[in-house]
Amino acid sequence: MNSVDASEHYEQAATDLAPALLTVIIDTNPHAWAQLEDSLSLSKAIANILVFINAHLACNYANEVAVVASHSQKATWLYPVHQDKDTTTSSDQDGDISMNGASAAAAAAAAQQTNKYRPFRMVEEQVNRNLRELMNSTTDNDLRLTTSTMLAGALTLALSHINRRTIAWAEAHGGADLEDTAANGAGGGSGGPGTARYSAEDDERLQSRILVVSVSGSSDSAHQYIPMMNSIFACQRLHIPIDVCKLSGDAVFLQQACDATKGIYMCLDNPGGLLQYLMMAFLPDQRSRRHLVLPTNVNVDFRAACFCHRRVVRTGYVCSICLSIFCEPPPGTVCLTCGTQLELGDYGAKPALLPRKKKKKKRVNGSAAGTPMSTPTPGP
Repeated sequence: MNSVDASEHYEQAATDLAPALLTVIIDTNPHAWAQLEDSLSLSKAIANILVFINAHLACNYANEVAVVASHSQKATWLYPVHQDKDTTTSSDQDGDISMNGASAAAAAAAAQQTNKYRPFRMVEEQVNRNLRELMNSTTDNDLRLTTSTMLAGALTLALSHINRRTIAWAEAHGGADLEDTAANGAGGGSGGPGTARYSAEDDERLQSRILVVSVSGSSDSAHQYIPMMNSIFACQRLHIPIDVCKLSGDAVFLQQACDATKGIYMCLDNPGGLLQYLMMAFLPDQRSRRHLVLPTNVNVDFRAACFCHRRVVRTGYVCSICLSIFCEPPPGTVCLTCGTQLELGDYGAKPALLPRKKKKKKRVNGSAAGTPMSTPTPGP
């Protein structure tokens, strides 16, 4: 055909942008949710988060999602999870109703589920089922032992899943993986460590981000300061933004996570409007955020946690070798981390106060400045 019309024809292959991977970390601390029961219950929050996840999946058919629960005694997956082969349910993975003597009510419920979009149905079923199992497995003894949440473990699970999915995407589609992204980020540039840099390789690799729905305070996670900061630095190096939707309490370390990774931090005054905040502020991915004016947190709390008592401190003692932070001088002035002998000197001593010298008044024409000159009384 080219020889007939003397023209050259080229086939242009359609190149789609890489999909986005959203990893949602849900704080399921029972103590914190009990205090928030009047304004927002856990069941309503899960329903709003599922609607937000469905909106993320609807933006692109290739988008992916993962859900991690940060519970009081452990961090576990809510989605995706692998089904046991010997487990029988009322409907199989394709949505077909199994005719194995199930009740009519179960068959009717399964028939209603088949009308949903399959990715929506799979996420909803697995999240609700796994969350119910997690709550049922939590005993009273577990609640008495700790009131904190395993946020550091949840961040570690999220990073491992992002790494695995990014490598799989790069092998299947020839894009860049996280090692290439980290090497390019550390290879110089005018920006600082937390400066967001975008290149063609960023669009080719899997766009990953982490959303933390938190209800616990910073004092509950102070004992996880070191693993949390390690996860934050890993996300900063790999250009993975950490978004935080704070429903109650303070979040010192999560504010630092958003500031270091160029994420979005929002503390909700009205937790009842959770779905609106999720859809308006946290739905756009990294490519869309380049063209939007994002909400910023100006007053970032940069306090740290001490390595000795895990307290959030504003001032403390810092080891000059390993940079460990202590709220009080360690025993024997020996660093508890690296064993270095520390010299405190006169730290904390009150400064010596010197008496102020009296300023001499300047004399003008033989008299003190500011005083009228004495004149003789005129005679008759």
